[in-house]
Amino acid sequence: MPRVKRGVPAHKKHKKLLQFAEGHRGTRKRLFRPAHESVMRSMAYMYRDRRNRKRDMRSLWITRINAAARMHGISYSTLMHAIHVANIDVDRKILAEMAVNDMDAFSAVVKAALAAVEAAK
Repeated sequence: MPRVKRGVPAHKKHKKLLQFAEGHRGTRKRLFRPAHESVMRSMAYMYRDRRNRKRDMRSLWITRINAAARMHGISYSTLMHAIHVANIDVDRKILAEMAVNDMDAFSAVVKAALAAVEAAK
């Protein structure tokens, strides 16, 4: 069986991994083994934080909605209950956007939701 030299595939693999390590500091971007460890750890962080970003954004939306709701004299939980009772299909992302950029529309949603709660009593 003929002898197979593996220099080219190994060089290609190392070069590809070192490109992923661009922006890392010191030997983490120059030497293969530290670069490999650093890239694997960074990919684990990337995977984790793609999920955490969703959690953080929802928290931000809730904070914004709460602040706008309190300007109308009600709490976040009361507003969300009223919106649910009124069957208003607006998610938190859109509500937060309205609270920041279109206060008139947000006020209309709050009034409609509170009116539905009063009618349900």
